[in-house]
Amino acid sequence: TVDPEDADAAAGATLAADCGDGEAPPAPEVAGHVVGVLKREPRQLCGSLDEATGDVHATRAQSVLFVPVDRRFPKVRVETRQLARLAGMRVVVAVDAWADDERYPRGHYVKTLGRRGDKAVETALILQELEVATAPFSTAVLACLPPEGEAFVITAEEVARRMDLRALDVCSIDPPGCRDIDDALHCVGPLANGNYQVGVHIADVTHFVASGSPLDLEAAKRGTSTYLVDRRLDMLPILLTANLCSLRGGVERLAFSALLELTPAGDVVAAEFAKTVIKSRAALTYHQAQVFIDDADGAHDAGPVAASVRRLAKLGRALRAKRMAAGALTLASPEVKFMLSNESDSPTDVGAYQLVEANSTVEEFMLLANVEVAKFLLKKYPALTILRHHPAPPPERFERLRAMLAAHGFDLDVATSKTLADSLDAAAKPDDAYFNQLARILTTRCMAPAKYFCSNDKDAPDYVHYGLAAAVYTHFTSPIRRYADVVAHRLLAAAVGFSPLPPALGRGDAKPELARVCANLNRRNRNAQVASRESIALYTRLFFKDKPQAKVAARVLSLSPRKIDVLVPRYGIEATLYLAPKAVDDAALEKVVRADDADDLALAWTDPGGAAVALRVFDAVEVDIFVAPPASAAEDVGSIRVELVSPAPPDFGGEPAAKKRRV
Repeated sequence: TVDPEDADAAAGATLAADCGDGEAPPAPEVAGHVVGVLKREPRQLCGSLDEATGDVHATRAQSVLFVPVDRRFPKVRVETRQLARLAGMRVVVAVDAWADDERYPRGHYVKTLGRRGDKAVETALILQELEVATAPFSTAVLACLPPEGEAFVITAEEVARRMDLRALDVCSIDPPGCRDIDDALHCVGPLANGNYQVGVHIADVTHFVASGSPLDLEAAKRGTSTYLVDRRLDMLPILLTANLCSLRGGVERLAFSALLELTPAGDVVAAEFAKTVIKSRAALTYHQAQVFIDDADGAHDAGPVAASVRRLAKLGRALRAKRMAAGALTLASPEVKFMLSNESDSPTDVGAYQLVEANSTVEEFMLLANVEVAKFLLKKYPALTILRHHPAPPPERFERLRAMLAAHGFDLDVATSKTLADSLDAAAKPDDAYFNQLARILTTRCMAPAKYFCSNDKDAPDYVHYGLAAAVYTHFTSPIRRYADVVAHRLLAAAVGFSPLPPALGRGDAKPELARVCANLNRRNRNAQVASRESIALYTRLFFKDKPQAKVAARVLSLSPRKIDVLVPRYGIEATLYLAPKAVDDAALEKVVRADDADDLALAWTDPGGAAVALRVFDAVEVDIFVAPPASAAEDVGSIRVELVSPAPPDFGGEPAAKKRRV
């Protein structure tokens, strides 16, 4: 698994159950009905004016309909004199009121984002819709940064307050081009008792971000950094994220270190936490670290950093084996990465992420540090610790997936996370390398997202993180880009006697403040994830707009008599194939296409050549991919369309094949 909010996830590592990316719909509940609205929440919507509902040549004020991009919201009636200028533009509209006797609410024009379909404009729309902060940091925030700027130097007085670890062979391991390096590692051993000392060194962000300062308040409001295809929107100013806090190679940096003594089997026998000074020997990429790991006997590089990386990899395997034995899940998501043109930032290629053992090595120690910090903080501050809770999913969420796997001869046991993990390990086909990956992707979708909560708001049995099989879990390892980690650092600094608790946490009424912080973090975290996915979707449409693809391998996700949902692994695309135009009535449809069982797990038909076709969930098909022109004012560059190529789609007669297979 991967801690999905770890830097590796932003770089496209395989998603774990902590991701929240596979959000499953909540189980149906009987709750009642709305009888009145006591207070309306002000809301601004992004979208376009539907010029067909007005006269683009008119200069008088006229009433036209605004079409939001978020289809959960209704169209809005807007009065404007500028329809000619606003036609084809992305605009922001505020909803004013909705009278009982009117079909649509009324609103007013707020601002123009730019021309519909433009890459920068559509990205701005995503960020506006999800309330992701894009404004430059204010003068008050920037005034909190060290006045020396990049010339900042750690003073001798500060070194004297800390544990000096500059003599250790510390290194970081990150994606190529990573600038915000949160973490670094070292491993010494074997010690005299046969154990190993591992250091997980995390950027000491709180040294530069004073509690209650304008910088702290802004970071708390933003909650997290947001990663788009073409850029990163930072939680903190770039002087900190890419320089003073980043654990770059060859420079001295302030850190908060977890010093762990581990047995060769991966058992933690001692844990110490301290503010430190480190000097990373190297900022490695995953590929560079993997070269060291593959050189198992050190024949090509016996240097101290390479040896440390090999020891880390060995211990990482032991840690992973322990987690898997405890019931941790290895899930997946169809994540993709884009190659962008240096000149225009336009997508030139797209493909799946390639992971190596170095990725999982770093992951294991980040997970371990987060668990150990959570344990330590709960002992010191049982009512103040921010934790991560991942609930066990209700068994009914797995019912359809269980039936789908049963159709292929596999049993999905969801009694515990351990039985689920074992079932997923067993759900593999020797002649189908992607089958197991697809089963894990669909399992992820049965999970609810993990969320932050204050330890005082739940009982200890409810602290558990289901996907990681951890009794307690927090976020400590990425304070450059997550505010939850900043809070953990402040608590930990107080717990080890380095500094007092912040005033907001030291008061007796800290619970409401922590509840507010957690609620904001959960909302901001979710919005950042959605923004990242929407950015990927936008660039996917832009890519296929200029590069339609023919005969691409896809897998069946679900079936019904009218449509097939497919996943294209190469591009991470999910789409629906409609087997018949909507003009075909159900009676005619059922004569050609039928579901083989009540669960709609298979379809059967006779192709145009007279051959019998049977298609099941998980089966491989071939599709063509292209982008259709925008069909409404809500669409940007059009929508991804997928047509079934093989097996041959059913022939309903009476219309050209291109129309019949339209999505």
